[in-house]
Amino acid sequence: MFRYFPTNYPWDLSINLALEMGAKIGEVEAMCAPLKEAANAKDAAASKAFRETWEQMADKLCVLAEEDEEKGRLISAGEKYGRAATYYLTAERLQGHSSPGRAELYQRFLDIFARGIELAKENCERVEIPYEGKHLSALYVRAEGVEGKAPVLVQVNGLDSTKEMKYRVGMPEWLAKRGVSSLIVDQPGTGEAIRKHNLTARFDSEHWASRVVDWLETREEIDPKRIGMEGVSLGGYYCPRAVAFEPRFACGVVWGANHDWRDVQKRRLEKEGSFPVPHYWEHVRWVWGAKDMDEFMTIAENVHLDGVLDRIKVPFLVTHGEKDSQIPLKWAHRTYEQLVNSPKRELKIFTDREGGVQHSSFDNSANAGAYIVDWVAETLGGRTA
Repeated sequence: MFRYFPTNYPWDLSINLALEMGAKIGEVEAMCAPLKEAANAKDAAASKAFRETWEQMADKLCVLAEEDEEKGRLISAGEKYGRAATYYLTAERLQGHSSPGRAELYQRFLDIFARGIELAKENCERVEIPYEGKHLSALYVRAEGVEGKAPVLVQVNGLDSTKEMKYRVGMPEWLAKRGVSSLIVDQPGTGEAIRKHNLTARFDSEHWASRVVDWLETREEIDPKRIGMEGVSLGGYYCPRAVAFEPRFACGVVWGANHDWRDVQKRRLEKEGSFPVPHYWEHVRWVWGAKDMDEFMTIAENVHLDGVLDRIKVPFLVTHGEKDSQIPLKWAHRTYEQLVNSPKRELKIFTDREGGVQHSSFDNSANAGAYIVDWVAETLGGRTA
């Protein structure tokens, strides 16, 4: 893990995620150099200072992109807008949900991300899936070089990630090259679902996952018998739960097992484990729609996989970083052990040898991600060569 601020794990986590999404180290240095003193404060003022430097860099990139546009250099403009969007999102993610200007910053991020995709002509389409009288937004990436119907991997967020983060890390591109499409979803509690539509998280993830499958079954280019699901971080709970109760999924993958999130919350109350965001308890109450800590802890009692996984009767891959600072490795073993009816279960622990040892491999996603997408391609009938 790259440690710029050794005393501030949430900030370093954000920097590592940004680098995985394509941030440039020179720009990261320029944004972070003024923050060394603020990093020790870990309060709202520190988060505001972080936002200001990262937002300023994003604004500068947008100006440079506009200059490219004026010269007709649209590919270059699109790439700069894409990187600017990464910096806007990184800044927004570290703010409390009630922080002044956060909603406007998120909308700015969405607009710039979309502009970058458009100008760079990336293989990425924003789609909307009907849900509860509203919709779930998603990014759809088409398989490359496939004649006929293609398999697809539904990809879902963790506690504080978004569909755009997962897209930029690279899994959809890696899958497309292997003949597998991707649908990256802002499920309830994440991304646009919580920020735009107040759709809070729910423990019965099959409720929204089934609507996603319904939508995919309407797509002529998708093979309805080859729909898989992957979840990162808290998605390591959502995904197995959904695959267990939605039999139309053909396989499942977790990138960071999250077998017993209720226990993780109890340990965090005792100051065990690292927090992903500085405003953690405010964030989880917002995500789950809890009015106070008592209600949140009551909700969290449902967020575990004991008594669930024996329902899974399709191939399943469990992965985990050996040095995960947020979720103990023991939970990956627990998930694997309970997949007793999966015809093809596998446990992969990422070590120093291949990298990606931290939480959901945010420290180095390349080799870990390649392992996952190769397994998915082999399982869903894609290609690895």
